[in-house]
Amino acid sequence: MDRWRVFANLATLGNGLLGVGAILYTLAGNKVWAMLLIVLAIGLDGLDGMLSRRSAGPARRSGRIADSLADATTFGLAPAFLVAVHTSASATWQPYATDALFLAAVYFAAAIARLTYFTVRAFERPSFLGVPTPESALAICVVILFHDTPAFQSVAPIGVLVGTLIVSVMMLVPVPYPKIRRGSPLRIPMAVTAAAAALTLVPLQFHPAAGQSLYALSNVFAYVFLVGVAIYYLLGPFTVPRPATAAGPA
Repeated sequence: MDRWRVFANLATLGNGLLGVGAILYTLAGNKVWAMLLIVLAIGLDGLDGMLSRRSAGPARRSGRIADSLADATTFGLAPAFLVAVHTSASATWQPYATDALFLAAVYFAAAIARLTYFTVRAFERPSFLGVPTPESALAICVVILFHDTPAFQSVAPIGVLVGTLIVSVMMLVPVPYPKIRRGSPLRIPMAVTAAAAALTLVPLQFHPAAGQSLYALSNVFAYVFLVGVAIYYLLGPFTVPRPATAAGPA
């Protein structure tokens, strides 16, 4: 096995371990750390693909399966836990507990469905059909930031539930979305989005109160994060190259 394949496998393993960590942090009541681990895992997921493409050998089915299992944990199960588990503002969430659990299951099922389709049939496509799971996980993080923890707008269970439903549906719609690789027009916007996500979540580790400068800084970057996710959802399909059509008779 060449070194690039080994490094890619390590990136896949790291992705999965960060997903497990995100689940544990959510259960422990620290959704901010959980979201930060999910964002970091997206970097490892991208690194995994880049290292795999450097490998001299052909892509292996076992590698695709391992990558999809890691993605299912980090971008499927971990965001579902973010939606389903509510250790803060529990009184506000109590009437919606069953709905949150149901929609978390819907999200996870949609993530598994699209990962299965990608692993079995669509891995060679130049683009994704439906929003890929990493971007879906980012969208769930945005929803949680604004309407659950730290609730930059307000603690709004309906906002989280509706947002989760929309994200779940968008994973399954047969609309092409781009792979963020070299030459993609969305590469820089998505890099800015990832940086904004980190700059949103890191200050929150210090538990600033509303009105403090760290809280205000995090709030500003949260809106940049939101815009970046919206750009991918709304403009992504327009950046997918159209397949070349066969030339007609001369």
